[in-house]
Amino acid sequence: MDPPPPKSWSIHTRPEIIQKYEILERVGSGAYSDVYRARRLSDNLIVALKEVHDYQSAFREIEALQILHNSPNVVVLHEYFWREDEDAVLVMEFLKTDLASVIKEAKKREGGGGGGGIGVGELKRWILQILSGVDVCHRNMIVHRDLKPSNLLVSDEGVLKLADFGQARILLESGYVASGENPQPYEEDPGEPLSQADAFRPSDITPDTDTSSQGGFRGQEHVTMSKEEYFKVLDELKSKNLDKDTNVQDGDTSCLATCTTSDREDDPFKSSCSFEAEEAGDNREGSLTSCVGTRWYRAPELLYGSTSYGLEIDLWSLGCILAELCTLQPLFPGTSDIDQLSRIMSVLGNLNEETWPGCVKLPDYRTISFNKVENPIGLEACLLNRTAEEISLVKKLVCYDPSRRATAMELFNEKYFKEEPLPVPLSELHVPSSKNGQDEDSPGGWYDYDEMDSDSDFEDFGPMNVTTTSTGFSIEFP
Repeated sequence: MDPPPPKSWSIHTRPEIIQKYEILERVGSGAYSDVYRARRLSDNLIVALKEVHDYQSAFREIEALQILHNSPNVVVLHEYFWREDEDAVLVMEFLKTDLASVIKEAKKREGGGGGGGIGVGELKRWILQILSGVDVCHRNMIVHRDLKPSNLLVSDEGVLKLADFGQARILLESGYVASGENPQPYEEDPGEPLSQADAFRPSDITPDTDTSSQGGFRGQEHVTMSKEEYFKVLDELKSKNLDKDTNVQDGDTSCLATCTTSDREDDPFKSSCSFEAEEAGDNREGSLTSCVGTRWYRAPELLYGSTSYGLEIDLWSLGCILAELCTLQPLFPGTSDIDQLSRIMSVLGNLNEETWPGCVKLPDYRTISFNKVENPIGLEACLLNRTAEEISLVKKLVCYDPSRRATAMELFNEKYFKEEPLPVPLSELHVPSSKNGQDEDSPGGWYDYDEMDSDSDFEDFGPMNVTTTSTGFSIEFP
């Protein structure tokens, strides 16, 4: 048996790739991945080559995208290349812009008097597409864990697609969900040979609650469950599969987006990393970690250190995104985890047993406390000049108790989407011609996580009261 070839120093020298693709330019770079625009030689299709330098992130993204294959609002994975001695390279559809750029351009139009922000019909179409993408993930029990505008890519035709599944997890126990140790290789055309020499074992049983063409991958078992049944299954999963005495961290594996990221004026990546890394990586059969997602869109249970959460963390992120679409401003632009919690409480009030029964069991609930918020301003104050229906949508998602958050499918049925003005056709959406270019606000366009501050830095928050307790210490922020 021939020895494996030496590891290439560059994607440009990997023969299995350059035989099929002409690499045109690097369009993005992060600490854990690089993204290139390339041309497929067989048909001149422009694609994105995502070279992922972290095994855990590559594994998760491939596994999730295989399950979600053919979902119209999830980015397409055409094929991938992966050898034991090489980084994974994912071949994906190339999408030039994202929802963050849509929001930024709408803000410019509003400020310049050029038509004013995002119209109601356009807003409804964007929301419905996001709901479609989140719904197909959740029907397959995939929690994305990093939903944000820059991870919602947009095609030239206005089709919105969920991307960057490097932090995604499948939340069902072995026997009910795909249980293979490695993702199954495939190409868009099943008649062609596989791209890599070493075939992985298949993971071909995936749950789906709908028989439509949107969901799932081949070999599906269709399972219909109500919201109550879902919570029951998830609780059973947590008790059986999650070791709650350990908190195995996810590796810092996410790049900013599959093919693009936005140069936002107030981008959270400029002052903080998405989540913390740990050398040990993550155990697929072990506990989840609370250090996932981007702070502005991170659910309160994650900020309080929960490791036994479910799909509901995506629903909180979804609510923050919907609010941002309505106002063209981030809902909770925190500068640290503590500031993030403070901003949330100033709007929703204090987190307690009344607002979320059982919240006292959150790992850090008794460690970090805030003075009583006497008069929370409420979400209405954050959504000025928006309709009651739009405020209601956000309220159904941005609430403390995860079990009270509406599912994507429940929101689909809201009368808001059936009333005038109706959602516009895709052809009437304002789609930026490309991602907003590198300007003075974003010299490089992509941010390297290695150079960012920690989420856990309390130095900027002035006075605090630290009290020794029987279990450690408590920090109170006036």
